[in-house]
Amino acid sequence: MPRKIVQRFQVPFLQVLDEKGKVDPKLDPGLPDEDLVRLYEAMILAREADQRMLRLQRQGRIGTFGPATGQEAASVGPALAMGPRDWLVPSFREMGAMLMRGIPLSTILLYWGGWEEGNVFPEEARTLPIAVILASQVPHAVGLAYAERLRGEDAAVVAFFGDGSTSEGDFHEALNFAAVWKAPVVFVCQNNQWAISTPFEKQTASETIAQKAIAYGMPGIRVDGNDPLATYVAVRDALARARAGEGPTLVEALTYRLMMHTTADDPTRYRSDEQVKPWQRRDPLVRTRLLLEKRKLWDDEREAELRARCKETIDEAVKAYETWKPPRPDVPFDRVYATPPAELEAQRKEFLASLPGADAGKGVD
Repeated sequence: MPRKIVQRFQVPFLQVLDEKGKVDPKLDPGLPDEDLVRLYEAMILAREADQRMLRLQRQGRIGTFGPATGQEAASVGPALAMGPRDWLVPSFREMGAMLMRGIPLSTILLYWGGWEEGNVFPEEARTLPIAVILASQVPHAVGLAYAERLRGEDAAVVAFFGDGSTSEGDFHEALNFAAVWKAPVVFVCQNNQWAISTPFEKQTASETIAQKAIAYGMPGIRVDGNDPLATYVAVRDALARARAGEGPTLVEALTYRLMMHTTADDPTRYRSDEQVKPWQRRDPLVRTRLLLEKRKLWDDEREAELRARCKETIDEAVKAYETWKPPRPDVPFDRVYATPPAELEAQRKEFLASLPGADAGKGVD
């Protein structure tokens, strides 16, 4: 008996706004002018904050962090598509989306400055804490989405992660659970083509990340991750499916990490400038500004005003971060064990005794 083809699959690719600022009229989502401007302003603020944080880190004023420069469209487009009741589950390169959801930049700085208080977000932001451990947040996103469904809430979840996370077991377990139980969750993979120093082609034999959705029985789509309109459309449609009870979607946003993996990394050790240059020409900020200029929504004067506002916003956030003080100097000792052992308490007392000022340890339980 001849072999039969059981199924044939295709992975669609979506680009709405190209590198020259031209929109495909058949795919144009028809966003209002104010939303187009909002996308651009969010990306500029995220880029400016990223660059300022890099300087702060080099000066020893914050700790190691992962820059998002070049990947702004992959997070702001999905954030625009989300409703106020939806949940954002970030990894650690979603600066634009977090700012759009109302997370104060000072809070983000607090986190990268080493304080867990930087993971305490405004309740209305409906955003989970930053997750640095790869794919650890993806099962949480599915559980959150399933809980919202059980409660009958009109809410969905958008979970972000990188291409490196797709090599983790948590990613596969989460997709399987979400598909079987039709959890209202949208998985957004920011495929920046580098899992630290491992290039995409050495991480998976799959031609795309999106095709991994096929094995789990859900739709998968690859989009131009440097096109904010494409990421918006893909996530908008996926959220509509999720809310309609049709289950999850995997969106692969093909983008590029223009800078280092984290500030503890030197990308020149594993990639050349020639590899980066083509992606610099695909910068999401450049193409979005071209679109705004073509529609008479932007000019040099508005650009200068925006940059000035961003600087002021960032300056205020840095000041708020650097003047923040914990309620007690020994707060970090509180979060190591549920019941602190004697050795830790001895270290606490030694630490307090080392602080300047008399009776530093008084009043501590």
